[in-house]
Amino acid sequence: MFSDIEFTYPIADAQGKVIEQHPGKARQFSEVLAPEVTLELVAVPGGSFRMGSPHGHGYPDEEPQHFVQVSPFWLGKTPVTQAQWQAVMGRHRGRFEGLNLPVDSISWVEAGRFCQRLSQKSGRHYTLPSEAQWEYACRAGSTTAFAWGSTATSDLANYNGEFPHRGGPRGVYRHAPLPVMSLPPNAFGLYEMHGTLWEWCADSWHEDYSGAPADSGAWQGGPRVEFRAARGGCWHDIPEVCRSAARLRAKASEGDELMGLRVACWLD
Repeated sequence: MFSDIEFTYPIADAQGKVIEQHPGKARQFSEVLAPEVTLELVAVPGGSFRMGSPHGHGYPDEEPQHFVQVSPFWLGKTPVTQAQWQAVMGRHRGRFEGLNLPVDSISWVEAGRFCQRLSQKSGRHYTLPSEAQWEYACRAGSTTAFAWGSTATSDLANYNGEFPHRGGPRGVYRHAPLPVMSLPPNAFGLYEMHGTLWEWCADSWHEDYSGAPADSGAWQGGPRVEFRAARGGCWHDIPEVCRSAARLRAKASEGDELMGLRVACWLD
């Protein structure tokens, strides 16, 4: 079922104070998984963006910064929840319990199986997003470290708020994920892109962006295919690794309490 949704998203100043609330609109598709369980996808418009971080503004694996052309696609409005996982795969035992919490302790291999089973169940093609798609969707048109501005606060993302970020205030360390949609969305209407749980991407791990493709497809191959890329940071991390450009190398066969997923789809 398609629908139009409206929301507001924040813009913050250099100290992390919200100074504006912008109205936003997006196209949404709701995939029925079970009685009273749906998976919401948001239409991400196509465009181009500068992926990664300028030299000296992030970690070496975020360089070189480069332009990427992104085709339109659909992305999960939130990380996959425990209710959604259970409707597709059956019960999964992670660390945290709650149907509206994001499913945790998921390996890249398990995330791929979820996408396959969901595709079979729905008749649509679901995958993990590529790193380029993920970062483009996270930025939602922004060029700052976070979708809302240059610094983080625990009112806007779920991370270890005991560690301030570049002029931002000290905040809350919740020690756990929050129910999805507890914190504000970005300008595309996507929730929990910063913090909460690391989200698996389809790409093999590459040590930096040397030779990276200029389109938004998943970058496969390379010398370390047993490792995959994850994005977003998590509830346990410092804010620096929850930035739009930050990356994580993780073994594909392993998934701990910090790892979750979000799905991508092509509907048009």
